[in-house]
Amino acid sequence: MSTNPATRQANAERDPKLDALHEALTDAVQALVSGQDWQRAMTFAARFRRYSFGNCLLLAVQSQAAYEKGLLPAPYPRYVAGYRQWQSLGRQVIRGSRAFQILAPTTARFAVTDDGSARRLGKGERAEAGETVATRLVGVRPAHVFPAEFTEGSEPLPEPPAPKLLRGEAPPGLWDGLAALIRQRGFTLDDVSTAAQIGGANGVTMWGPDQILVRADMDPLARVKTLAHETGHLVAHTPGDPDVPAHRGIVEIEAESVAAFVLAAHGVDSADYTVPYVSTWASRVKGVDPVAAVQQTATRVRTIALTILDGLDTTMVPDGDPPGLDRAARNGSPDQTRAPAAIDGAAPSNRRPAATGRGAARLPVIPESAGAAVPIEGPGR
Repeated sequence: MSTNPATRQANAERDPKLDALHEALTDAVQALVSGQDWQRAMTFAARFRRYSFGNCLLLAVQSQAAYEKGLLPAPYPRYVAGYRQWQSLGRQVIRGSRAFQILAPTTARFAVTDDGSARRLGKGERAEAGETVATRLVGVRPAHVFPAEFTEGSEPLPEPPAPKLLRGEAPPGLWDGLAALIRQRGFTLDDVSTAAQIGGANGVTMWGPDQILVRADMDPLARVKTLAHETGHLVAHTPGDPDVPAHRGIVEIEAESVAAFVLAAHGVDSADYTVPYVSTWASRVKGVDPVAAVQQTATRVRTIALTILDGLDTTMVPDGDPPGLDRAARNGSPDQTRAPAAIDGAAPSNRRPAATGRGAARLPVIPESAGAAVPIEGPGR
């Protein structure tokens, strides 16, 4: 442990803040009681998909409190960013505004050998012969962000294009984009005339024949909802996974939640989704605390949904970053889209492997040359 008095003082001040944030996060997870609560959380996460699910919950709780006090015009901000990030965009946080707190990753440099062993490097220390230097996440710290509504500037924030849909209308290009992803994975996509042909379901994913079937007798939005659900199955679930039959209910909730996330990212209100009470299905995961089960499931849903969204070329709602923000800057975001599940305060799920793509539940290794792409920012003031 460091004997530096300043370091000890900083740690002494940080630890209670971390404890308070983790307690707030646990309370927020426990508050996801009903299916409607879960859906609202998925919608918020889709609006702020640059942030981990745990940080989305923290933002949602603080946004709701600010809304109830009349500080926000809606229960969610337009965008959030750090103090210096807003300055880089020509905006200033209004004096007296209170920041929202989230959990941000802390990193360290490691020397890694060919056999995978690693040792942490001290400040200014260089790797030895046969070692490469990589940056890894080693913990979390409190960080501060401010809603766009708490800032002012000489010019209004630009409004990026966002989907505008009529009732029953599917987001433009979403069906074709999902269909292309399905075919890239070697599956065919076909219609069936009625639900009776597929056991009363709206859609079905079949391994073996490697085929997805979707009812043709639904409106375009219902069809694309179903296709997003089946794409979630295709990306996240395999018949060879022994946990799929054991947790069939959660598997369906994951796929339905992925569909809600993907659609919310395209401006679709998913209020008509039916998700069972969270406390019911979370308590069925043996050997896992229900709070951890909820958070693990939410983290997987976000990972799967982002994997799908990454493969689409469609118009989506903003992702939480203000337009023009350069996340490659050293003093960039206090959050990381590719952060592991541990940053949410939950242990990685041991039910089944995480989906590939953003947010995978393992410590990422960031090449030394890409150090500037590890965006870290402390409190603005």
